[in-house]
Amino acid sequence: MAELPLVTDLMREHDVSRGVVLRAFAVLQRDGVAEPVPGRRWRVVRGEQSGDRRPLADRIADVITDDGLKVGASFPSASELSKRFSSSRPTVTKALEKLEAAGVLSEGGQGRLRTVRALPNREGRS
Repeated sequence: MAELPLVTDLMREHDVSRGVVLRAFAVLQRDGVAEPVPGRRWRVVRGEQSGDRRPLADRIADVITDDGLKVGASFPSASELSKRFSSSRPTVTKALEKLEAAGVLSEGGQGRLRTVRALPNREGRS
């Protein structure tokens, strides 16, 4: 992912105010071309990443409602989810562990199927 120059560098190079640079970054963000990252930096968003930018655990929790799963239903494996979300299995496993800790899924393990324990709480989510 390509990082954009620092605000101070752009101010100095183009002899403009901080507000002008920040407004330009805001336009890039609105158009889905750039996004802020921690440390007061900005980076370019690649075209294939312009979809759902929510945390993986939230997107995986949506599988329950999207697939119409009920409490007690078996949940897709980490391998299936890694293909579905184009993420590595270890990344998917960490997201599944968050859902287990939240009580949404039962504990999985090698050879054990995860099941839906509760429907995800949508309150507070955007």
